[in-house]
Amino acid sequence: MTRTTAWRRHPLARYAVLVLALALIGVAYATLVQGSRPADAALASGKLDDVAQGKSLFQAHCSSCHGLSAEGTSTGPTLVGVGAAAVDFQVSSGRMPAANPGAQAPRKPTPRWVNEETTRQLAAYVQSLGGGPTIPSKDQVDPAMGNAAKGGELFRANCIQCHNWGGAGGALTRGKYAPSLNESSPQQIYEAMVTGPQAMPVFNDTTITPQEKRDMIAYITEVRSQRDPGGFGLGRIGPVTEGLVAWVVGISFMALVAIWITAKKRKKS
Repeated sequence: MTRTTAWRRHPLARYAVLVLALALIGVAYATLVQGSRPADAALASGKLDDVAQGKSLFQAHCSSCHGLSAEGTSTGPTLVGVGAAAVDFQVSSGRMPAANPGAQAPRKPTPRWVNEETTRQLAAYVQSLGGGPTIPSKDQVDPAMGNAAKGGELFRANCIQCHNWGGAGGALTRGKYAPSLNESSPQQIYEAMVTGPQAMPVFNDTTITPQEKRDMIAYITEVRSQRDPGGFGLGRIGPVTEGLVAWVVGISFMALVAIWITAKKRKKS
């Protein structure tokens, strides 16, 4: 009996062959997936060279906070797995690149190098690093395809606590705040729901379906065009500004009336 024949008849031989086969399959699968990720992300964004261009933009404008490979640093979190939707929301709204890291990244005018093409390229690169929520299609964010009445119910149940009934925003704890939604595009509203920026929770499709998201977008955009039948809206912030105006205007009016009455009595005497 040869050595090879003896090895084949060994009780552990079949297990060794099985382990070797599984290892080869795993290596082959990992190689194929790793090679297809950039291409898939680029195809989703519309151009094959978006990932390469996005990587150059990332290293030039984002790596100082997020690391050369988006692994994160002490001043910026890792972007692996956040998805293209998060990048599109943060960059298109001017929140990123951040001028000064802090508790809240405010909305601001975008830098000169930021446009629709460069934002798409950055998003494609980050998407290639580990998946995550993708940029929604136009149909997904079209307010005309939503029901504003149903969206109002959903908004009041899930968002009014932070963003106010009219989307005017409000203060949170530790220097954070819920921003106003008046300047947000339908796409940015959808992306915020699926990515949960900063203090906002993530509303995935299991929690709020895509149709319900469209309903909420329809409500938010419709509220902007509504008039305030009672007079000045006062920013639609609520009883805080209303009470402040009532107090300041009311007390000032009463003080002026008291001064006028006193001056009138002095003239008579």
